[in-house]
Amino acid sequence: MSLKVGVARFLGTNCDDDVRKWVTAKSHTAEYLWFENQFNTNEYDMVIIPGGFSHGDYLRCGALAAQTPVMKSIREFAAKGKPILGICNGFQILCETGLLPGALLRNQGLKFKDEWATLKVNQSKNAFSSKMEKNQLLKLPIAHGDGNYYAEADTLKKLQDKEQIWLTYEGKNPNGSLMNIAGITNEQKNICALMPHPERALYEWMGSQDGMYLL
Repeated sequence: MSLKVGVARFLGTNCDDDVRKWVTAKSHTAEYLWFENQFNTNEYDMVIIPGGFSHGDYLRCGALAAQTPVMKSIREFAAKGKPILGICNGFQILCETGLLPGALLRNQGLKFKDEWATLKVNQSKNAFSSKMEKNQLLKLPIAHGDGNYYAEADTLKKLQDKEQIWLTYEGKNPNGSLMNIAGITNEQKNICALMPHPERALYEWMGSQDGMYLL
C-alpha cells in the first residue's frame, strides 16, 4: 500500500532530501511540511522529522524547532495515533516537544561521531518495525554530536517495563547513552525515534541496506 508521507523541514534541516528519496524508493509519496505552516493531519498517513541542525541548534538541539507551527500539527497527528518517525535531530525535537521522554545530551567525550553502528532490535511491536524481528541486528550509520540519551531512573524503568526501548547499540556505545539506547518509542508505539540514519543505508553500495526495514 502506497502511503502519503509528510517530511518536516526547518531552517537547518539537511537530511530532508535523503528522507524523500528513501520514502519514494519504497513507492510511497513524500511532501515537505514547512516549519512556518500547520497542515491538515487528515491528508497524511505518516510524518518523518529528518536530521540536521534545526535553527542552528541554538539553545539546545531541537528546542527552537519544537516551538514552530508545524509541530502543533504534528502533536495533533500524534494524538490521532498516526505514525511519526524522528531521525537524529528529529529524535531531539520529539524529546523537546515532550512527545517522547528523556533528552539527548552532548556525546561522551564531546566529539562529533560519524561512523557505522551495530544496533539490536529490542522490540518490534511498533509502527516502524513490522519487517523486523526481536534481537535482529542492524547496521546503520550515525552522525551526531548530541546523541547521548539521558532520562531519570524512574523514566528508564518505565521505558523498560512498557517495552519502549526500541533499539540499543550492540557492542560499542558511541556516545555514552544510558542503557546503550539508540532509539525509543512512546507508550502507544506510534511515535518512534532513533539517532542513526536509516535513510543513508538503502543499498549495499552505501554500506548497508538495513534502512529499508523501517518503511
